[in-house]
Amino acid sequence: MTVRHRPHRLAPAALAATAVLLGLVAAPAHADPPPPPAAAGVTALAPTPPMGFNNWNSTHCRPEFNETMIKGVADTLVAKGLRDAGYRYVNLDDCWALPQRNAAGDLVPDPVRFPSGIKALADYVHAKGLKFGIYSSAGTRTCDVQGFPGGLGNERRDAALWASWGVDYLKYDNCHNNGVDARQRYRAMAEALRATGREILLSVCEWGENAPWEWAGEYGSAWRTTGDIADTWDNMLGIARRNQELAPYARPGAWNDPDMLEVGNGGMTDTEYRTHFSLWSQMAAPLLIGSDLRTATPATLEILTNREVIAVNQDPLGRQGTVVSRSGGLVVMTKPLADGGRSVTLTNETAAARTVTTTAEAIGLGGSASYTLRDLWTRQNRTTADTIAATVPAHGTVMYRVTPGEPVPPPHGLSRVGDLRRLSADSNWGPVERDRSNGEQAPGDGRPLTVGGTAYARGLGVHAPSTIGYHLGGACRSLTVDVGVDDEMTAGGSVVFRVLRDGAVAADSGLRTASDPPLRLTADLTGARELRLVVTDGGDGFRWDHADWAEPTLACGRGPAAGTQVLSTLPWSSAAGGWGPVERDRSNGEQAAGDGRLLTVGGTVTADGLGTHAPSAITYYLGGDCTRLTTGVGVDDETGPGGSVVFQVLRDGAVAADSGRLTGADPARTLTADLSGALELRLVVTDAGDGTTYDHADWLAPRLDCR
Repeated sequence: MTVRHRPHRLAPAALAATAVLLGLVAAPAHADPPPPPAAAGVTALAPTPPMGFNNWNSTHCRPEFNETMIKGVADTLVAKGLRDAGYRYVNLDDCWALPQRNAAGDLVPDPVRFPSGIKALADYVHAKGLKFGIYSSAGTRTCDVQGFPGGLGNERRDAALWASWGVDYLKYDNCHNNGVDARQRYRAMAEALRATGREILLSVCEWGENAPWEWAGEYGSAWRTTGDIADTWDNMLGIARRNQELAPYARPGAWNDPDMLEVGNGGMTDTEYRTHFSLWSQMAAPLLIGSDLRTATPATLEILTNREVIAVNQDPLGRQGTVVSRSGGLVVMTKPLADGGRSVTLTNETAAARTVTTTAEAIGLGGSASYTLRDLWTRQNRTTADTIAATVPAHGTVMYRVTPGEPVPPPHGLSRVGDLRRLSADSNWGPVERDRSNGEQAPGDGRPLTVGGTAYARGLGVHAPSTIGYHLGGACRSLTVDVGVDDEMTAGGSVVFRVLRDGAVAADSGLRTASDPPLRLTADLTGARELRLVVTDGGDGFRWDHADWAEPTLACGRGPAAGTQVLSTLPWSSAAGGWGPVERDRSNGEQAAGDGRLLTVGGTVTADGLGTHAPSAITYYLGGDCTRLTTGVGVDDETGPGGSVVFQVLRDGAVAADSGRLTGADPARTLTADLSGALELRLVVTDAGDGTTYDHADWLAPRLDCR
């Protein structure tokens, strides 16, 4: 049957366990609440996406769908190594029953198709170390035109019968539902299955008509997101695109299901089937083989048994891959893996070979000098410093497992966190944005970061739930950052920001809503190996949860050594003058380096200091290790009576001392500034409002007291 897909832009409150499910919070004590009890009961049935076989795509209701076929498929799963590769379920689809129930109201297996009965068939499958599945519909009739009995109103009776036969899996379709609310119908069957006392996985085959990704996880282990698949390139690709946009809803025990595999049925090329299998694995979709394995070609078996691709699908982190970029038929998807790496698919949807390119940072990795790329189809390795690219054949996909090398810690001093290479980065809706809000979904579609009316030039914009990781290597000391819900979310939004050091919470914002002003967080990171910036929803779902990390600043390494330091002998973080370079122990002179003379103000020569020309700024990293600056200031005598400037000492951006206006006719003035706990010192000279002519300014014998 064909159903219309109804897209859904933002998620409601159904997804509660965002922190744990996305692997955001290492310490369970700080995780969000678990899923509802109903969901907890089904999670154990499918901690990773179900794998197995279903006959529908290869047989429909034709006569070859029978006991002999199902036994033969079970035999082949074992003989050809598919069971050992992870395929466990052998599932019957529609047409296994007679058109009418018996006098007692029970379903009756078709004696022509299944002369030994369903229980005997299930026993045969179980004896092979496999599990057995069956089909019904959450309506009065099933979906085939012959209209076999459905389960609506007979949930308890049917569930008990299936349990007595040893059924392990139920595909529950959506035909002839008489307009009964979908949640009511699927909840009734879920409760009936649980009442049997047997663990029976429920697959909600609702075709995505009523946004099952919002609610079906309470009842079943998977939910169909689309109509039926067909064995054509265009149909498969269209289904993949619709399923890709639902990535935030997949989680361990509850999976988006874009329908069964067509690999081997003959409607696509082997290249297209590799793309099909790669995309389903990258999307953490159930892998249910839909071809007759008894006659499968070696190429089909090679695709279906690629254990490295299967390992991506079955990765215990349980994340569905997300689209990084899509342009001109070239699509890149990334999927976080439990070992800290990523899988990435480079897909060429066009009719000619093309080069598909991305980067380690774009797929959510960073912080390392190199990365190992493992091609999961050719099984070849290579390394890259950042670029991930391949020439991809028409309708083909190259699939890499990307493993970071040794991570590189941040540089000494103060760093804007957004400028650092990330170990990992994930955002629930759209990418992590640098210096912009989350916007909608495409990279760069946000606006300048703004929280409570305060605009910020630098930072990170995300959508909850999200996590961004950085390698610190024990080299850093502290993080300061302003946090809040971005003003673009006028309709609402509520989130919690957490700074994690090696998995433990170092700072917590508490609940922040769209109506709250920005909040300053400070976190002690002394000795930490890893920093993670985590945003979870505020307990009411992740709708509108656009969250900003504004001006996040990381302090790494110690400041100057203890004692009194001659400032002109210390390395600066940056130095810029309005005319010529900043000079050590000399005046500004003209323009060339070293063309000045001894520092002289009011006829008094000073042996050490800094000579500049307004406007100028000199920055030093203190790391919180210094307490006081004492310095003389004045306009150098080399300019005569001309020149007028203002000297300011800034501690972490705030003015700690100000000279007021000084001219070439004024004697030197002494400034003292309290720098206790300051991370950064800036020495600033501005003109006094009359232009910069003759504004040669001297910092005379500046001394830092450090501990």
